[in-house]
Amino acid sequence: MSSPFANHAARLAAFEASFIYPVVSSEFCGTKSVTDVLISLAENGAKVVQLREKHRSDADLFALACRCREITARYGMLLFIDDRTDIALACGADGVHLGQDDLPVAAARAIAPELIIGASTHNADEIIAAQKAGCSYLNIGPIFPTQTKSVACGALGIGFFNELKSLVNVPFSVMGGIKEPHIAELAALGAKHIAMVTEVISKPELCRLKFPAL
Repeated sequence: MSSPFANHAARLAAFEASFIYPVVSSEFCGTKSVTDVLISLAENGAKVVQLREKHRSDADLFALACRCREITARYGMLLFIDDRTDIALACGADGVHLGQDDLPVAAARAIAPELIIGASTHNADEIIAAQKAGCSYLNIGPIFPTQTKSVACGALGIGFFNELKSLVNVPFSVMGGIKEPHIAELAALGAKHIAMVTEVISKPELCRLKFPAL
């Protein structure tokens, strides 16, 4: 199924209009399926979702991504695929989110000019490099300690995030250990896209929040 968004500009406009950015992984869905969780998020007003599956075969990931594409298209949502530019293109997703060890941003942009390309960053050098390479948005994190992702830098903290954001000249999200009580504080510091895994999976009603959540 194709995307409900015509091109990169339309996709980026839709992303910039979003606030809560759910990241869904079967690892953290408990007894629910990824698609059941996705439908619940969509019914609660989610505008964007990232599918993050680290341990599926290519065939299984593609099949799941296609099911997610059907659901997100029905609700007019953006669908991003974690790590895999090939799967994102094959399933008709709107974007791909790349880590530091994935396909470089510039290479992904060369083969997928209409995809939203997000980049995970953890320090000033990575922020500068991702923007120079042509990312559509970047993610800064982890802000707080988290069990959903292991990174060598550890939690950045609010103070370091507040320093790093001055280097950013593209849309950005924040992620890592973010719980409901943190949302207002992060919004007050200018974070317009709050990426969450376990908290939003367990509380899909958070998708109804609008920026600023003060």
